[in-house]
Amino acid sequence: MKYQILELLKKAAPGYVTGAEIGERFGVSRAAIWKHMAELRQEGYSIEASTRKGYRLLASADSLNAYEIADDLGTQVVGRKVLYFDTLESTNRYAAKLAAEGCESGLTVVAGRQTQGRGRLGRSWESPAEKGIYLSVVLRPSMAPAETQIFTLAAAAAAVKSIRASAGIRTGIKWPNDIVYNGKKVCGILLEMNSEADMVNYIILGIGINFSQTDSDFPEELRDRAISVLSAYESERKTACPTCGEAPDPSGERPSRLGLTRSLLRELDAVLRDIQNGRHDRILDTWKQYSVTLGRQIRFTIRDTEFTGTAVDIAPDGRLLVDSDDGVRRELVSGEISVRGIYGYV
Repeated sequence: MKYQILELLKKAAPGYVTGAEIGERFGVSRAAIWKHMAELRQEGYSIEASTRKGYRLLASADSLNAYEIADDLGTQVVGRKVLYFDTLESTNRYAAKLAAEGCESGLTVVAGRQTQGRGRLGRSWESPAEKGIYLSVVLRPSMAPAETQIFTLAAAAAAVKSIRASAGIRTGIKWPNDIVYNGKKVCGILLEMNSEADMVNYIILGIGINFSQTDSDFPEELRDRAISVLSAYESERKTACPTCGEAPDPSGERPSRLGLTRSLLRELDAVLRDIQNGRHDRILDTWKQYSVTLGRQIRFTIRDTEFTGTAVDIAPDGRLLVDSDDGVRRELVSGEISVRGIYGYV
């Protein structure tokens, strides 16, 4: 009910809506209206009340809720239904539960905080309250498990494009699924799958973005390896972009967590349509455009043996092609690599 009232206030802004009109429209008492207004104010909305004129919305909050995320989003699949929680153990875990129960493709689970956020290889993902974007999308593609690597590439492409569009900063993609800025991680992607031998039942695509953390918000061991969107934004307002060399734009609008979340869902929806239409080439082109891996010296391990070489290309199925220093071209399907100049590798 409160978000229906909020929508009415938005449509009327900057004008007023009388309490009588709200009560008649929704069949609620003055006391109920007051309660809903109080709840909206607690969520950060600035609402003015006038004895004679009624209520009017002065400003919307940059807080996340299901209504603000999904309102007029314009997507076809991703985000058609959004569930928001102030706190979850893990958005991926909760989305997987709903997927197993038969929820629709595109269902998006968003949390303001995760108590057990997860990254790749069982690592934890720091998820402090109201400082990041933590979301998971349920997808049900008609394909074999071996074909699903394209979703990781697509999610990375969507992430860098949404950060560029909403924050004006150019990030880079480190294979297989890290988004980095100036050698520090700003976003992580975790794809989990439930499948049979020749058919995918569902995919859970999880994305975590550091949005407003400062150095002190990160654990000490991560401070030289992680950065937030706002920290990168403030850095670019002072200096040229370290990734692309572009001059700063001091007139740019400060990015918002809500704006980036909505932009991300739109970009995910767009790359999903590319996958459905067989346009993997568009995803690969974007991935290569933003790659900070290709053409760089890398270090990797296969069966406890360490190799070095140069990353030369990405295959359509997501394999990384590496010309190793021992003269052998190797194809990396999964695992971790170190890229010179990123995360302290020199």
